[in-house]
Amino acid sequence: MSIVPTTNLVGDNMASLLLDDRQQKWDYLCDLNDIPQDSGICVFYQNQQIALFYISRINKVYAVSNYDPIGKANVISRGIIGSIDEQLVVASPLFKQHFNLTTGECIENPDVCLKIYNVRVFDDLVKINDSI
Repeated sequence: MSIVPTTNLVGDNMASLLLDDRQQKWDYLCDLNDIPQDSGICVFYQNQQIALFYISRINKVYAVSNYDPIGKANVISRGIIGSIDEQLVVASPLFKQHFNLTTGECIENPDVCLKIYNVRVFDDLVKINDSI
């Protein structure tokens, strides 16, 4: 069995386009300074509430659904950020379950997940990939 690099399958030009974020459509959500450091806010995008969290220590924004599937309310953006076993999490303000900010998975109940969104910061503007 031989291994063929994937860039050879799609061609170098196509591979660079697939990997280039600038070639994708990104929609504006808010300014980075709209999000309090190490805290969260809720934004409304395409009829969905999205919780945005800005982690200043690593200068990164995470985006998950604002809907708490256990508490059945839109409250995740008001949760407390922390870490469990080196996983960055947000604790729901209702029943205190923890959701991984990278995967959306609930630490206490892995069968429950929050939807995660692809966001980036460009020139201090928080943008979301439109393919949600």
